[in-house]
Amino acid sequence: MTETLPPNTGFVAAAYVVFVALLLIYVTIMAIRASRLERELDRLLSEEDPREAAVVEETVVEEAVR
Repeated sequence: MTETLPPNTGFVAAAYVVFVALLLIYVTIMAIRASRLERELDRLLSEEDPREAAVVEETVVEEAVR
């Protein structure tokens, strides 16, 4: 008894490849944005008064979580 693959197996595999590629692109874009935000936050905090820096950082983190 020989089992053969259905004729649409290639399309299913291609769909998975496209899905994984899009997922990787999305994760990469989010990592770049997070990195950019972190650099900007560090720059802003270095310019601020140390007493105000904690308040600014807390506010930015709360907004990022939303």
